[in-house]
Amino acid sequence: MSRPEDPGHTASPGHHPTPATGPADRGHHPAPAAADQADPDQADPGHPPAPVTHRADPDHPPPPASRAVELRHLRAFLAVAEEGNVTRAAAHLGLTQPAVSRTLAALERHLGLRLVDRSTHHLALTPEGVAFRDKAAAAVAAFDEALDTGRLRHWPLRLGHAWSAFGPYTTPLLRAWRERHPATPLELLRIDDRTAGLTRGEVDAALLRGPVHAPGLVTEVLFTEGRVAAVTADGPLASRTSLRLADLVDGPVVLNTVSGITTPELWPPHARPAATLTVANTDDWLAAIAAGRGSGVSAASTAAIHPHPGVAYVPLDDAPGVPVLLARRDGPGHPALPKLAALAREIVARG
Repeated sequence: MSRPEDPGHTASPGHHPTPATGPADRGHHPAPAAADQADPDQADPGHPPAPVTHRADPDHPPPPASRAVELRHLRAFLAVAEEGNVTRAAAHLGLTQPAVSRTLAALERHLGLRLVDRSTHHLALTPEGVAFRDKAAAAVAAFDEALDTGRLRHWPLRLGHAWSAFGPYTTPLLRAWRERHPATPLELLRIDDRTAGLTRGEVDAALLRGPVHAPGLVTEVLFTEGRVAAVTADGPLASRTSLRLADLVDGPVVLNTVSGITTPELWPPHARPAATLTVANTDDWLAAIAAGRGSGVSAASTAAIHPHPGVAYVPLDDAPGVPVLLARRDGPGHPALPKLAALAREIVARG
């Protein structure tokens, strides 16, 4: 069997050069990978196999030198972000605390960013960690859904909302969709989040209210609705036919700081509420108002979608309207999204 010879040297019969083992020579004679070595049954017993030279293949680039981020890195980071504690995150994942710490550190090294501030007992995300959390959650959600065999047969279109859904158009939208697109279920999901789970990949589109500043979203205004005051049903303001923002400033104003849109900035700087009470979702917001702990402001649809025996809704004369948006992520998404947008526009136009 003949073998390639070094163009700079001619091997003499019976003489086999000894391969160098010094550091300077290792770079010139890399050890071939097992898949690249010659078939041992065809090897010349008198000659060691020569190194195989690989040519660049643009269709099959070499693997990266550093190990890529794996799904376990993202799951570990999300568990730490959710629990605020490595020990609890490890228990949630069924891993040891050192394993979670090493996985998180490896992710930070790969990104070149500090994601978690470890300076306090209760871990907190850095600004970079907060930004990365939504992207990591969306990636994990997309992976999990891709492996959901049940959804592969009937790929549902998930429509999120933080409260009040599509207002008076909610039922017409759901009925019309079922009639026209029976093979694609439309799932309406309430998620207590400013983007109703959209930035985290939990839904394909979302019905949102008010300005949305989350990056990577495309929004379309479908209609604008007025605002109402939500007051205690047996309180002095409940019998009024209308109210103004100034009528609410003497008592506490209840603010849903997680998914709501009302903030103290809704009032003029010189006439803001004397006190505020913060809650995390619509149910707690309603319960606080019904208990007489304060009043609230919301979109007009809330009165119809969230009636409560302890809460009276009164129109606000001087509050700006609330835009109702259909939002999606900027990029490839569910193939039925254009049909959803078209149907939503049609239903609003019909009134």
